[in-house]
Amino acid sequence: MANALPHIEDSNKTTYLPPVGTYETFADEEDYAEKVREWGLSTTKEVKKQFWYKEATFQRQVTIIGYQTYGKTDDYYTVIIEFEDGNLSCIHPAYLKEMQSPSFTKLVTSESENSPTETVPTKTVEEKAAPAEPKTKEAKPKKEKKEKPKKIELPEDKVHFTAVVKQFAYSWNHFNEENDEVVVLENVRIEQEDPIDIGLAWCSHSKTLKKFELSPGVSLEFDGKIVKKKLPSGKDVEEEFIISDPVPYKINNPSKIVKS
Repeated sequence: MANALPHIEDSNKTTYLPPVGTYETFADEEDYAEKVREWGLSTTKEVKKQFWYKEATFQRQVTIIGYQTYGKTDDYYTVIIEFEDGNLSCIHPAYLKEMQSPSFTKLVTSESENSPTETVPTKTVEEKAAPAEPKTKEAKPKKEKKEKPKKIELPEDKVHFTAVVKQFAYSWNHFNEENDEVVVLENVRIEQEDPIDIGLAWCSHSKTLKKFELSPGVSLEFDGKIVKKKLPSGKDVEEEFIISDPVPYKINNPSKIVKS
């Protein structure tokens, strides 16, 4: 039986990638559980709180304390992990998931042993390109400019919403490679001194929401944080659970929910 890697806290053997700027923290235990399951890092009833950070010769225990989003629609995540000595580092959730596998260190060791140490020079062949024949461009009729929809300035903090349940749907989660249950909302409106009409938005069909036994047409009031994140379509789902219209915004952690 192979010896397990030692659990060490020699920080000089670890390369840290500390977060740049601010990062999101979890609103509560339910928010933490939802995110960790979304990233495929826990499938048990009791969500995991500690994870292994592994390299070829050692492993260390870490906890997840937050995350950062990136990409044009904030579809991608970087997880912020904290080591037992207090150091912080960034890591992609899929890579952290790989580290939880018992065979991860064997794979790292194998890759490092098999990596080439010498580079073989390659010959470059220059080819003369044949002159291209001049093309005559046909005049295209000018298209009428369409008015772009007014850009919505989303608030950064939690705000109060009113909305109506449009439908239930399934959304593909590329972290755990499964469909997640979601609620699609219509007539979404941020209620403030100058109200903002959002239109369509979505949120996870969490345990909290399931307690309200929602159905299409039900009106809601709640607090939450809204971000620009398009709802991915589900895979191999029944027609009634397919999203027919693009849904560009996501509402995170709805709370103080009132059903009417």
